[in-house]
Amino acid sequence: MEGQIHSETKLIIGLRNNEEPVFAIVYDTYKTKLYSFAWRFLKNKAMSQEIVQETLINLWTNRHQLDVNYPLGPYLYKIARRLTLNVLRNAATAGAAREKLWSDLSEAHNETEEAVLLADLQEFTDQSVAKLPKQQQLVFKLSRYEGLSHEEIAARLNISKNTVNNHLVEALKNLRQQFKESGISYSILLAWLFLK
Repeated sequence: MEGQIHSETKLIIGLRNNEEPVFAIVYDTYKTKLYSFAWRFLKNKAMSQEIVQETLINLWTNRHQLDVNYPLGPYLYKIARRLTLNVLRNAATAGAAREKLWSDLSEAHNETEEAVLLADLQEFTDQSVAKLPKQQQLVFKLSRYEGLSHEEIAARLNISKNTVNNHLVEALKNLRQQFKESGISYSILLAWLFLK
């Protein structure tokens, strides 16, 4: 997981540095996924391929604005969705047809985007937890990932319940800061950690 995050960060840095071989890697990584997304709605090979090309051209054109903390997947799907919607708007002349296409795309986009964002949120959370001091990280994982109580953690690590609580408070404070710096809402972090 950490390797994937590290690799994606390197790709974004490479794009920002105008490295065309890096763009080729991104192209190969995402072209099939983007094509499948566009094909699902357009059912047209040429138009779906054009969506892929336009999406990746848009990425290259705006490469200097890329944020290393924001994964490429959601960014590319957002561009592809906008381009696909434009094609559908132009193609669907009947009001009813346009409404149905819009509804289908919005519903499918929500499912796709949710899956992508959840995966990216999991990656970002894992990355953020990995940056915590070792003891905080251990206590946090035992609490949130393994579901142990404060008493169970204290017994396992041979520390006091109060120390466990202090580690958790500090861990959440650190995570809140990391999420804030990346522009992710702290309420999303809490929902992710406590409801997953």
